[in-house]
Amino acid sequence: MALSLNVYRHRLLTSLRTLPTPRGWLLCAAVSAATLALMLVIGFVTGLYRLQPTEPGLPLRMLVVFFIPALGEEIPFRGLLTPGPNESARPRLEIAVSTALYTAWHVFEAVTFLKSAAGIFLRPDFLLCCAVLGLGCAITKRVTGSIWPAVILHWALVVVWQTWLGGVSALGQ
Repeated sequence: MALSLNVYRHRLLTSLRTLPTPRGWLLCAAVSAATLALMLVIGFVTGLYRLQPTEPGLPLRMLVVFFIPALGEEIPFRGLLTPGPNESARPRLEIAVSTALYTAWHVFEAVTFLKSAAGIFLRPDFLLCCAVLGLGCAITKRVTGSIWPAVILHWALVVVWQTWLGGVSALGQ
Protein backbone atom coordinates (compact mmCIF):
# COMPACT_ATOMS: atom_id res chain seq x y z
CA MET A 1 0.00 0.00 0.00
CA ALA A 2 1.39 3.39 -1.00
CA LEU A 3 2.12 5.89 1.71
CA SER A 4 -0.41 8.69 1.96
CA LEU A 5 0.43 12.36 1.63
CA ASN A 6 -0.19 12.78 5.36
CA VAL A 7 2.51 10.22 6.10
CA TYR A 8 5.00 12.12 3.93
CA ARG A 9 4.00 15.46 5.48
CA HIS A 10 4.39 14.03 8.98
CA ARG A 11 7.70 12.40 8.05
CA LEU A 12 9.10 15.67 6.72
CA LEU A 13 7.89 17.85 9.59
CA THR A 14 9.14 15.37 12.16
CA SER A 15 12.57 15.19 10.49
CA LEU A 16 12.84 18.99 10.46
CA ARG A 17 11.81 19.31 14.14
CA THR A 18 13.93 16.45 15.47
CA LEU A 19 17.52 16.78 16.62
CA PRO A 20 19.65 13.70 17.25
CA THR A 21 20.51 12.62 20.77
CA PRO A 22 24.19 12.81 21.77
CA ARG A 23 24.47 9.10 20.92
CA GLY A 24 22.77 9.81 17.58
CA TRP A 25 25.30 12.55 16.77
CA LEU A 26 28.13 10.09 17.51
CA LEU A 27 26.62 7.56 15.16
CA CYS A 28 26.21 10.27 12.52
CA ALA A 29 29.87 11.20 12.93
CA ALA A 30 30.85 7.56 12.32
CA VAL A 31 28.58 7.28 9.26
CA SER A 32 29.92 10.62 7.98
CA ALA A 33 33.54 9.49 8.41
CA ALA A 34 32.83 6.27 6.51
CA THR A 35 30.98 8.17 3.77
CA LEU A 36 33.82 10.67 3.43
CA ALA A 37 36.48 7.95 3.37
CA LEU A 38 34.70 5.95 0.67
CA MET A 39 34.03 9.04 -1.45
CA LEU A 40 37.67 10.13 -1.15
CA VAL A 41 38.89 6.70 -2.26
CA ILE A 42 36.52 6.69 -5.24
CA GLY A 43 37.29 10.30 -6.16
CA PHE A 44 41.07 10.16 -5.95
CA VAL A 45 41.42 6.71 -7.53
CA THR A 46 39.32 7.70 -10.54
CA GLY A 47 40.62 11.24 -10.91
CA LEU A 48 37.29 12.82 -10.07
CA TYR A 49 38.95 14.70 -7.22
CA ARG A 50 42.21 16.58 -7.43
CA LEU A 51 43.75 18.77 -4.77
CA GLN A 52 43.90 22.40 -5.78
CA PRO A 53 44.45 25.77 -4.14
CA THR A 54 41.46 27.22 -2.33
CA GLU A 55 38.83 28.52 -4.72
CA PRO A 56 37.84 32.12 -3.92
CA GLY A 57 34.40 32.95 -2.57
CA LEU A 58 34.24 30.48 0.31
CA PRO A 59 31.79 32.44 2.55
CA LEU A 60 29.23 32.86 -0.24
CA ARG A 61 29.73 29.26 -1.39
CA MET A 62 29.12 28.02 2.15
CA LEU A 63 25.83 29.93 2.29
CA VAL A 64 24.62 28.96 -1.18
CA VAL A 65 25.54 25.28 -0.82
CA PHE A 66 23.60 25.11 2.47
CA PHE A 67 20.38 25.93 0.63
CA ILE A 68 21.22 24.48 -2.80
CA PRO A 69 22.02 21.57 -2.87
CA ALA A 70 22.18 20.51 0.81
CA LEU A 71 18.79 21.53 2.22
CA GLY A 72 17.12 21.57 -1.20
CA GLU A 73 18.04 17.96 -1.92
CA GLU A 74 17.81 16.60 1.61
CA ILE A 75 14.19 17.70 2.03
CA PRO A 76 12.80 15.51 -0.76
CA PHE A 77 15.25 12.62 -0.75
CA ARG A 78 15.73 12.15 3.00
CA GLY A 79 13.04 14.28 4.63
CA LEU A 80 10.20 12.85 2.55
CA LEU A 81 11.43 9.55 1.13
CA THR A 82 13.62 8.11 3.90
CA PRO A 83 11.83 6.69 6.93
CA GLY A 84 12.79 7.56 10.47
CA PRO A 85 13.39 5.02 13.23
CA ASN A 86 10.64 2.41 13.57
CA GLU A 87 8.62 4.16 10.89
CA SER A 88 8.57 1.60 8.12
CA ALA A 89 8.25 -2.12 7.68
CA ARG A 90 10.51 -1.82 4.62
CA PRO A 91 13.22 0.72 5.51
CA ARG A 92 15.86 -0.89 3.29
CA LEU A 93 13.60 -0.67 0.25
CA GLU A 94 12.71 2.96 0.98
CA ILE A 95 16.39 3.84 1.56
CA ALA A 96 17.36 2.09 -1.69
CA VAL A 97 14.64 3.95 -3.60
CA SER A 98 15.56 7.34 -2.12
CA THR A 99 19.26 6.73 -2.85
CA ALA A 100 18.54 5.64 -6.43
CA LEU A 101 16.27 8.64 -7.03
CA TYR A 102 18.84 10.99 -5.52
CA THR A 103 21.51 9.60 -7.84
CA ALA A 104 19.18 9.76 -10.85
CA TRP A 105 18.33 13.37 -9.94
CA HIS A 106 21.89 14.36 -10.86
CA VAL A 107 21.51 12.76 -14.29
CA PHE A 108 18.21 14.61 -14.75
CA GLU A 109 19.87 17.90 -13.78
CA ALA A 110 22.70 17.31 -16.25
CA VAL A 111 20.45 16.61 -19.21
CA THR A 112 17.88 19.33 -18.52
CA PHE A 113 18.55 22.58 -16.69
CA LEU A 114 22.16 22.17 -15.53
CA LYS A 115 23.79 21.18 -18.82
CA SER A 116 27.03 22.94 -17.87
CA ALA A 117 27.50 20.21 -15.25
CA ALA A 118 26.90 17.30 -17.64
CA GLY A 119 30.60 16.62 -18.06
CA ILE A 120 30.91 15.85 -14.37
CA PHE A 121 27.37 14.81 -13.37
CA LEU A 122 27.23 12.04 -15.97
CA ARG A 123 30.52 10.45 -14.96
CA PRO A 124 30.06 7.01 -13.41
CA ASP A 125 32.48 7.86 -10.57
CA PHE A 126 30.54 11.03 -9.75
CA LEU A 127 27.28 9.07 -9.73
CA LEU A 128 28.85 6.43 -7.50
CA CYS A 129 29.90 9.20 -5.09
CA CYS A 130 26.32 10.52 -5.23
CA ALA A 131 25.03 7.08 -4.30
CA VAL A 132 27.51 6.80 -1.42
CA LEU A 133 26.55 10.26 -0.14
CA GLY A 134 22.85 9.49 -0.57
CA LEU A 135 23.20 6.26 1.36
CA GLY A 136 25.20 7.92 4.15
CA CYS A 137 22.61 10.68 4.47
CA ALA A 138 19.77 8.14 4.43
CA ILE A 139 21.38 6.12 7.21
CA THR A 140 21.76 9.21 9.40
CA LYS A 141 18.09 10.10 8.82
CA ARG A 142 16.92 6.54 9.49
CA VAL A 143 18.76 6.13 12.78
CA THR A 144 18.13 9.62 14.19
CA GLY A 145 14.82 10.65 12.64
CA SER A 146 16.42 14.01 11.88
CA ILE A 147 17.23 15.55 8.52
CA TRP A 148 19.88 17.86 10.03
CA PRO A 149 22.86 15.46 10.14
CA ALA A 150 22.21 14.66 6.46
CA VAL A 151 22.04 18.37 5.60
CA ILE A 152 25.32 19.03 7.43
CA LEU A 153 27.07 16.05 5.80
CA HIS A 154 25.83 16.99 2.33
CA TRP A 155 26.75 20.64 2.85
CA ALA A 156 30.26 19.90 4.17
CA LEU A 157 31.16 17.44 1.42
CA VAL A 158 29.97 19.72 -1.39
CA VAL A 159 31.79 22.73 0.09
CA VAL A 160 35.02 20.70 0.36
CA TRP A 161 34.61 19.34 -3.17
CA GLN A 162 33.94 22.77 -4.68
CA THR A 163 36.62 24.56 -2.65
CA TRP A 164 39.60 22.18 -2.54
CA LEU A 165 38.92 19.16 -4.77
CA GLY A 166 38.23 20.67 -8.19
CA GLY A 167 34.44 20.87 -8.06
CA VAL A 168 34.07 24.50 -9.07
CA SER A 169 36.36 24.18 -12.08
CA ALA A 170 34.72 20.86 -13.04
CA LEU A 171 31.26 22.42 -13.01
CA GLY A 172 32.44 25.27 -15.18
CA GLN A 173 33.63 22.98 -18.00
